[in-house]
Amino acid sequence: MDFANGPLIWFILELLVLVGLFVARVLMANKKKRYKLLTWGVFVLLTVAILSFDQPKHIRKSAAYYANPVLIEKPLTVSGGKVQGFYSEDKKVEIYAGIPYAKAERWKEPVEADKWSGVRDGTYFGPMAMQGGPYPQVIVAENLYLEGKWKPNYLETPIQEKEEGGLYLNIWKPNTTETNLPILMFVHGGSLKNGSGAFEDYNGEAMAHKGVIMITIQYRLGVFGYFAHPDLKKESKNHTTGNYGLLDQIAALNWINKNAANFGGDKNNITIAGESAGSSSVSALCTSPLAAGKFKRAIGESSSLVIQRPHHTYRSLKDAYSVGKSIMKEFRCSSIDELRKVPAAKLVRTKFKNEEMTCDGYALTKDPYQVYLEGNNNEEFLLNGYNVKEADPFVMIQYLLSPTNKANIKGRLELVFGEKYAEKIYKLYEKKIEKNAVEAINEIVSVAYFMFPHDSWTKMALSSPKTSTVYRYQFTKENGYMGTIHSGEMVYAYGNIDKQGKLSDYDESDRKLEKIMLNYWANFVKTGNPNGAGLPTWDEYTTMGDGVMELGTNVGKIPDKYTKLYKILYEYDNEKVTA
Repeated sequence: MDFANGPLIWFILELLVLVGLFVARVLMANKKKRYKLLTWGVFVLLTVAILSFDQPKHIRKSAAYYANPVLIEKPLTVSGGKVQGFYSEDKKVEIYAGIPYAKAERWKEPVEADKWSGVRDGTYFGPMAMQGGPYPQVIVAENLYLEGKWKPNYLETPIQEKEEGGLYLNIWKPNTTETNLPILMFVHGGSLKNGSGAFEDYNGEAMAHKGVIMITIQYRLGVFGYFAHPDLKKESKNHTTGNYGLLDQIAALNWINKNAANFGGDKNNITIAGESAGSSSVSALCTSPLAAGKFKRAIGESSSLVIQRPHHTYRSLKDAYSVGKSIMKEFRCSSIDELRKVPAAKLVRTKFKNEEMTCDGYALTKDPYQVYLEGNNNEEFLLNGYNVKEADPFVMIQYLLSPTNKANIKGRLELVFGEKYAEKIYKLYEKKIEKNAVEAINEIVSVAYFMFPHDSWTKMALSSPKTSTVYRYQFTKENGYMGTIHSGEMVYAYGNIDKQGKLSDYDESDRKLEKIMLNYWANFVKTGNPNGAGLPTWDEYTTMGDGVMELGTNVGKIPDKYTKLYKILYEYDNEKVTA
């Protein structure tokens, strides 16, 4: 069933088929087994047929949030050609969407995008990079979980069109003649396998109202962005493989540096930001020699690779090669040339994960942690942090059919941390486990996979002579929708509560926090310091002691309650690395 995500007629047909199944089962109650199986067979065939028709269209996604957008009189000229932009509804922001910043053949480094003749339409986002999702049924199910209620939408839900490359960026700039404006480049999340630069959570209009040019980018994902193979390394003039998505991000950064003056930006005042896998990517950009000198500041939300053993979005080249060879066998290809001929729509359905960057010797010449250890990172200022319930949805899905309880939690901890450290963690959390084992394991996983890597990133950045200042936050604001789970902070930080389409799930306290966070982020992009007139003071991490900046109903310094678990996790990491 599609939870009424498609047109009403298909939902009604699905219900009729379901009712028909129950009626048939009653009528066939005393019939032979083969007749009962026939009933199920007919049900499955009809359901598959209906769902095959009940699919959202893949369309061009408009970058405008109001009807009949007003076009800008003079097109924007960039290195590829002219782009026709449009104004925001209040005429205070200029928007140019779907600009190609590079092009790339499958599993090759990106190169400069082709120039175009005439004026390119910049009122639509470019196609998203090839990916398996988003699936409307999954989106509706997620909303069901997040909001705790069913809000059926009987209108067809269109999905942004896709293409294998999808190397486009979108610009929101203040409608002003001022030049040398600060620039923010945002890298979207999605586990390096999903996502788009066109999502509403990080629309750049509100940031442009604050005097910042915001640019969202798209990059190759999944098997197209992170597939690795020794033969690809041999054929590459740069001897690289496995980091094509990261190389795309660097190409976007290069494009922004080259074109900054064309749209009123200051190439010497660029901040990179990202959330989830986008934040992992930001931490990689902070350690890539190819990105050195291309930006000044970094914002990382809810993921980091600056840890001795990253839990996600990073793997060894050996492991990357192993997966690459398995994919070759999966598609029965004996050469890279053969695999390149496999249609993208088929290749994207590979059963093997390709959601990790690797140390390829070109984009990343050393592990990110090692780069910071040697003091060779790229950013001068860092703002980073996490949400208090980061892992809740991930843990919930993993243990949906077998919830965690007091009897099985220790065994589950041992699977991740081994017997020695599982025992230490169990003792630390014993009281919480007795009270609520589900909440306890959710917190432990959140800390291990999100808070702890940010603690490491913070401390490694402060130990480096390259980084002068670090600010760290913890997002704690609950609401009627995403609350404090993974990615819940974005609509506040980028000022997009009203673009969520979930207005009833947020109240005035949310809008108050949105105003504060948007100002913090904009101020940091401009100067490297989030503080400003009328805002609660946000101290540098070095003066916070064991505290972090709480961003929630309360905005101010609070103790970091995870320090004892950090200590155990540092011991665990050190032992694993030296073993």
